[in-house]
Amino acid sequence: MKRIDYPGLKVMLLIALASMLAACSSVTEPLYPEAEEAVIEVDHATDVADWKQHRLERLQRPYGWLSLVGLLWLEPGENTVGSASSNDIVLKKGPQHWGTITVNEDSVWFRTASDEVTVDGKYVAEVKLIADVDGKANIIISGATQFYLIERGSYALRVKDSEASTRVDFLGLDYYPVDESWSFDAKFIPAAEGATIPIANVLGQLDDSALAGTVEFVRDGKTYHLDALDEGDVYFFIVADRTNGHGTYGAGRFIYTGLPENGRLKIDFNKAYNPPCAFTEYSTCALPPPQNRLPIEVTAGEKEYRGKH
Repeated sequence: MKRIDYPGLKVMLLIALASMLAACSSVTEPLYPEAEEAVIEVDHATDVADWKQHRLERLQRPYGWLSLVGLLWLEPGENTVGSASSNDIVLKKGPQHWGTITVNEDSVWFRTASDEVTVDGKYVAEVKLIADVDGKANIIISGATQFYLIERGSYALRVKDSEASTRVDFLGLDYYPVDESWSFDAKFIPAAEGATIPIANVLGQLDDSALAGTVEFVRDGKTYHLDALDEGDVYFFIVADRTNGHGTYGAGRFIYTGLPENGRLKIDFNKAYNPPCAFTEYSTCALPPPQNRLPIEVTAGEKEYRGKH
């Protein structure tokens, strides 16, 4: 079969193709901008939803904050521990005599009195206890009840029960609707090396905490600042605002962020959450420093817990 060329047709096709390419390259706005915006909103909403799920799972763990049932202070010297009323430290559950805790000037020891009691999953006759501030505290457990040593000016036992009513009857978490306008690409101003600020807790104690720096963000044309505490690979914010006691927990909320990049830090108030004190009277929560008390209503993040403790 003889091949027939149509040079005029080729020219027309090339011109048409060039016109199409030129038209495509000249488009600076998406054909459906609302679709692009929706993708951004879904991405943020999904991120917040994932965070909420993780938050709920951590809170509801068998020995999460909902299981906290006691804060029992130790005296110098020997402290007997057990469910019998004759003990110095009386627990609601477990063997009548768990053992004896001895508080020395430079150490704390636990001597076991029951084979129903284990320390870090093993039976030991005697062990030097590590407090929470010194690393991973030893977990002393029998049945559903456990305790470990904490140090808040003096030593105390933090007691948890996986069958606590605060955990078993937990009513869930409530949130403001997700609002991306409360997520800020904030300016980060680093603190001087070694800088600290005093942080008070609900016990009335003050503790010097490492200051990472200050974030600066703009909301409705006004500039606000918050101090960030340095926790190594994350920053920690203890924040108060005018919703506290009027929709959110009265003593403020917590926020964690990643580290800054190129002088900017993302802080998302949709991820503001209640401290443990919102769920139990036995925690030792930190309180917002004066400079972290925002004079606005932050209508984002976790609301006040509707249950009781």
